[in-house]
Amino acid sequence: MTMSATVSPRSMSYGAMAWAERGACRDVDPDSLFVPGAAQHRAKRVCDSCPVRLECLAEALDNRMEFGIWGGLTERERRSLLRRRPDVVSWRPLLDATAVRSAAATS
Repeated sequence: MTMSATVSPRSMSYGAMAWAERGACRDVDPDSLFVPGAAQHRAKRVCDSCPVRLECLAEALDNRMEFGIWGGLTERERRSLLRRRPDVVSWRPLLDATAVRSAAATS
């Protein structure tokens, strides 16, 4: 699935991204998540306590979203992750496993 630069979780079809209705960004102006440069680091703060952060990030990585803040990562951070792991076909299982390991390490 290929998407334009102006697509936000709110503007996509409900079936494809039902999780977006639970996102911390659901009431945020989408333009505030599609900002250039250093402003991205401020914009991604909305993701800090988001309950669907992993779903959002997996969506962005699986679909090679080029622009905006998705799952708490900037465009550059996502590109770096994709370059480091070109073998990953579906990011959700990998992100879930990483979250489980991280939670176990902190408990």
